[in-house]
Amino acid sequence: MNSFFFFYATIFRFLLTFAPMKQRIGIFVGSFDPFTIGHDSVVRRALPLFDKLIIGVVGDNVQKPYMRPATERMQAIRQLYRDESAIEVKPYYGLAVDFARQENARFIVKGVRSSKDFEYEREQADINRLITEGAIETILLYAEPQLSSISSSMVRELQHFGQDVSAFLPK
Repeated sequence: MNSFFFFYATIFRFLLTFAPMKQRIGIFVGSFDPFTIGHDSVVRRALPLFDKLIIGVVGDNVQKPYMRPATERMQAIRQLYRDESAIEVKPYYGLAVDFARQENARFIVKGVRSSKDFEYEREQADINRLITEGAIETILLYAEPQLSSISSSMVRELQHFGQDVSAFLPK
C-alpha cells in the first residue's frame, strides 16, 4: 500500500511541476480617467484570485475628447503597480469580451458601488456570458463602504472646479 501511494504521489508531484497548468487570467477594464483609490481597491482585492490581472485601459476616444491620452493613463497605472509582476496594463478598444479573448482571459472583473451599478453590471455579465457561450465569466467586487461614493466623474468634476483631489487618487 505504501509503495502504491508513493508511486502516485511521485507522479502527481511530477505533473504539478512539469505539466502545463492553465493560467488564471482576469481583466479589469475601464477608461480610468483618472484611476481612483476605488479602482486600486478592486485591483488589490482581485489580484489574489488570478495568476495574472490585465488592466485594460480604453484607448483614445474621439467621442470623449476630455479624456487624457491613453498612454498617459496607462503610464500612471503602470507606475502604481511597477513592483507587481502579476499585473499588466494594456490599451483596449471594442468589447471587453473581445479583449478578454485576445488576452486568453476567462474572467472580467468589475467594481460595483451601488444597486444601480449592480443592475447594469449584472445585465452586461449576462450578455457577455451569452455571446461567449459561457467561456467568459464576470466577477463583481463590491466597493468598500468608504469608497462607494468615489468615481472618476466625481474626481474630474472636483478638479474642474479647482478642488484638491489627492485624497481620491492612489499615492
